[in-house]
Amino acid sequence: MFGLTLKSLLPLAVILAVCFSVAVLGARVTTPEIPTWYASLAKPSWTPPRVAFPIVWPILYFLMAIAAWRLWEAPPSSLRTAALVLFAIQLALNASWSYVFFGAHNIVGGLAIIVALAGALAATIIVSSYVDVVSAVLLTPYIAWIIFATALNTRIWMLN
Repeated sequence: MFGLTLKSLLPLAVILAVCFSVAVLGARVTTPEIPTWYASLAKPSWTPPRVAFPIVWPILYFLMAIAAWRLWEAPPSSLRTAALVLFAIQLALNASWSYVFFGAHNIVGGLAIIVALAGALAATIIVSSYVDVVSAVLLTPYIAWIIFATALNTRIWMLN
């Protein structure tokens, strides 16, 4: 069911392109703000070093893409459709967080988005687990990071 065939290569390529496009768009907004606005914010001592983010995020986007591709390749069903819709919603929230937090310098708005993202991602994982357990498992490092990022966003809001 999940073998890499010529027929499945196109959906895989499209999903990888979509996920990494979100990554690139987010980085375009985020990167210039890190040495300026973000550096000026008070942050907790447990803030990851700057070098962690360009290591962690590509791995997470790759795992997201593989999870979405596996869902796409699963037999059609209402649960598969729901899982893919939820995946798209969480990906849109993921993309919007960078624009709100870094682009607009809106810490509270970023917090609202990341809380919604965590909820949408949790729903994606739950529904995905009924379609393809591996897809759900592939998304667990991502939700762990998002929960951590939510705590970080919350603490930055409290300190600033």
